[in-house]
Amino acid sequence: MKTDESLEAVVISHPHQDHYGLVKYLRPDIPIVIGEAASRILRVASQFTPSGHVLARTIPLKDRQPLDIGPFKVTPYLVDHSAYDAYSLLVSSGNRKLFYTGDFRAHGRKGKLFERLLRDPPTGVDVLLMEGTTIDRADSDEETQTESDLETGFVQHFNESKVMVLVWSSGQNIDRLVTVYRACKQTGRQLIIDLYTAEILKATGNPNIPQGTWDDVRVYLPELPKRRVKQDRRFEVVKPYKANRIYLKGLASEAARSVMLVRPSMTDDLDEAGCLEGASLVYSLWEGYLKDESTRPFRDWLERHKIPLTSIHTSGHASVADLNRLAKAIQAKKLIPIHTFESGRYPELFENVEAKEDGVWWEI
Repeated sequence: MKTDESLEAVVISHPHQDHYGLVKYLRPDIPIVIGEAASRILRVASQFTPSGHVLARTIPLKDRQPLDIGPFKVTPYLVDHSAYDAYSLLVSSGNRKLFYTGDFRAHGRKGKLFERLLRDPPTGVDVLLMEGTTIDRADSDEETQTESDLETGFVQHFNESKVMVLVWSSGQNIDRLVTVYRACKQTGRQLIIDLYTAEILKATGNPNIPQGTWDDVRVYLPELPKRRVKQDRRFEVVKPYKANRIYLKGLASEAARSVMLVRPSMTDDLDEAGCLEGASLVYSLWEGYLKDESTRPFRDWLERHKIPLTSIHTSGHASVADLNRLAKAIQAKKLIPIHTFESGRYPELFENVEAKEDGVWWEI
């Protein structure tokens, strides 16, 4: 494969696969610029899932601390997003400036970061590359729910249930895990997470985020990762959670006071545990996954067990109203649509829009 010898580095805004998934095709000597916690999260994920990645040579992004990369100066802005340690990026060279929003929102637990960006935006920006994941919902009358709104919904659901509540959410959506944990605290329930999620939480390096070693958090080791731990003799991974481990018998005997984070690969464990009598499931992911054929076996499993599904979720991306607030604050000379299926709608929603074709070079 032909490589470009002028490539100085690759900057990754956050640890979602659609943003780092092609990094395996880079030359190994190319530095990867990414948040320190994001890099740790990818390293942990690589031990449990095929989508994780170990980045060999990294340069850390730190909020609003400029980095010189060849002829470019890159200034990261920590943002609110469903991925932990996510950044927008200001890239400048000579007298030209480009601001890349990355993926962001304003309604998560770090919404203050968005307000700070509006109060103190980069100035003199020539080009704004702005995501528009939610633009297909521009005509919706539904108000964007905040993580605090979701917390209220979880509390109500947990209070209404007298048995085990299952929650299907991403182990890397740290905001959502905090939301579920806070709802557990308010309803007197313990939160059960698997080893993968416990290690992701540990990788954040943030002691204020729930951990698998906390008294009201239990850690379950599903059968498949348990086999891998034994096969690879990685017992040191499990050791920190020894006091907080919960086993199959515990899932049944403590079901009435528990909320358990689950994923489809854990169905055999739950069947064997016998903890599903009267259980309910809260779905806390993008609704589109439920329509995908890959989730059919899990949906069939829920139906067989007569487990009702309730959706409590909000997007990891900014609403159209918040996209507009950012565009007006930055006042770029050109606004280029990215990360959207609705680039044709940008001109009716924003000013100074100029669409660009994928794979075509252009100058600022």
